[in-house]
Amino acid sequence: MQLRPDALAAHLAKGLKPVYTVYGDEPLLAQEAADAIRVAARAQGYGERKVFTVAGAHFDWAGVQGASQAMSLFAERQLIEIRIPSGKPGKDGSEALQRYCETLSDEVLTLLVLPRLDKTQTSSAWFLALDGAGVTVRVDPIERRALPQWIAQRLAAQGQRVADGEEGQRSLGFFADRVEGNLLAAHQELQKLALLHPPGLLSFEQIEAAVMDVARFDVFKLSEAVLSGQVGRLLRMLDGLEAEGEAAVLVHWTLAEDIRALKKVRDALDAGKPLPMALREARVWGPKERLFERIAPGLHSHNLLSLVEAAQVCDGIVKGLRHPAWPLEPWGALRRLALMLVEATQGEPRARGNSAALVLKS
Repeated sequence: MQLRPDALAAHLAKGLKPVYTVYGDEPLLAQEAADAIRVAARAQGYGERKVFTVAGAHFDWAGVQGASQAMSLFAERQLIEIRIPSGKPGKDGSEALQRYCETLSDEVLTLLVLPRLDKTQTSSAWFLALDGAGVTVRVDPIERRALPQWIAQRLAAQGQRVADGEEGQRSLGFFADRVEGNLLAAHQELQKLALLHPPGLLSFEQIEAAVMDVARFDVFKLSEAVLSGQVGRLLRMLDGLEAEGEAAVLVHWTLAEDIRALKKVRDALDAGKPLPMALREARVWGPKERLFERIAPGLHSHNLLSLVEAAQVCDGIVKGLRHPAWPLEPWGALRRLALMLVEATQGEPRARGNSAALVLKS
């Protein structure tokens, strides 16, 4: 049985299943989901807790099986928690988990905590056994577009809110920009607001004064900002990546891969192939596929050829070469390449809060 994190509380209020599997790469939400299960377990009399961490190929799975069948010394019921940081129990672990699910007891509640799993792992026999025996909760990161709403919901839970209309959206957008990619820090900033201000309306000035800039950027999210034409966001991301010491080579590779993929798709379209086939051949899928579907039909081959040449120049600058018409330092060249890609895919960016043209000329 699969369950969304936001539906977990209502589910736990109705009763407990014998096995809960929490998996995902968002630490805050995974921790909150696991804590909610632990609290519900204690309330239902699971007073003793045993924790097993699976590390290495020689983990003793027999110990887990034995613990689940042993009578508790201190309570009538016990909670067994199994943590698999790698997400890979191995062959022995896979067989052990399947056997474990076949011998469940009403006196034992089991909680498994796993990282993000790929499709192969979620289709494996051991994971399907866990899903069939109980509840699986997949914890996904909060995407930037959903972050303002998430912040508003968290504020409401602590009795606070922003103004209605444009002012409130400005406040939430500012908050989201400051904490993007760092949900644990976002939680701390929300707690800070609860301590600093009483329940009720929060002004933009109060949020601006309290919320620190703790954003953490993922280089692979840069594509989303560039292909969506979010100039302000991509410039903040580049500034943040530079400040965090990210390798300029990796950032260039990300931008260059998008340019190469767009060129492949456009060439395939010019050859008469349908868009879905062109995207498959260019290995474009997931959220990026939707962006390419919007962008690719309107692109021109000569613009993409210019971008390919620009990516080659930028590659040289990142690796220590110079070009008379380009910035001397790598991050300046990366900003120029990113903004060139925005202009080629979105047209002249207007009313976006930053002028790409100005940066390109600098």
